[in-house]
Amino acid sequence: MTQLFHSIIYQPIYNALIFLYNIVPGHDLGVAIILLTIIIRLILYPLAKKQIESQKKMQELQPEIKKVQDKYKGDKEKQGKELMNLYKEKKVNPASGCLPLVVQIIFIIALYRALVAGINFSECKDLYTFVACPAKIGTSFLGILDLAKPSIVLAVLTAAAQFVQTKMMMGTMKTAPSGGQGDFAQAMNKQMLYLGPLLTLFIGAKFPAGLPLYWLVMTLFMIGQQYLVMGRAGSEEKITS
Repeated sequence: MTQLFHSIIYQPIYNALIFLYNIVPGHDLGVAIILLTIIIRLILYPLAKKQIESQKKMQELQPEIKKVQDKYKGDKEKQGKELMNLYKEKKVNPASGCLPLVVQIIFIIALYRALVAGINFSECKDLYTFVACPAKIGTSFLGILDLAKPSIVLAVLTAAAQFVQTKMMMGTMKTAPSGGQGDFAQAMNKQMLYLGPLLTLFIGAKFPAGLPLYWLVMTLFMIGQQYLVMGRAGSEEKITS
């Protein structure tokens, strides 16, 4: 399985990074990272769209799910049956967003490994014969930022972008009824809204700047995807609420 991941997913992404580095003006690794991240996200867009739509439908259905859970809380078998009937009636599959998410995570891991290998480039291992092997890879981005060293500015921007992206995804959860599990879920969501970006800030400030650069571009692209999928009006409401 590890070899399959390496050959089918990681190696093509790594070769794409080196190929882009070879052809971009000035051989700028930062520009190559941005282009590769956008290309990967465009390839995964259909899967991401399906996942976001699935999450949105499940969030919109939360009040009705809560009603069924409360009504049949003493009979788990009946509760499960009624929930399945509800999903069937609303044409919602609770598991439909899982596979697209798993596939995206696999590609994100491969992209992360490719970036690490590019930043720490030392040999031509894993390059295809038609991809020119550079003598070395410069880690300067636009001549002002060394991607091999941490950057607090990029870390802050990435954390801010993640805050916006998380808030957009959580926005529709405000329609969930309060009380019991609803209050607990809302409390957990609020904690994640702040803990996620803070963790990103901490990690981004410690790792080479190439990694938060890739994460920032990916997050901005995901914000754009959610904006398109959820609708302009809904997105504006989520950000300002």
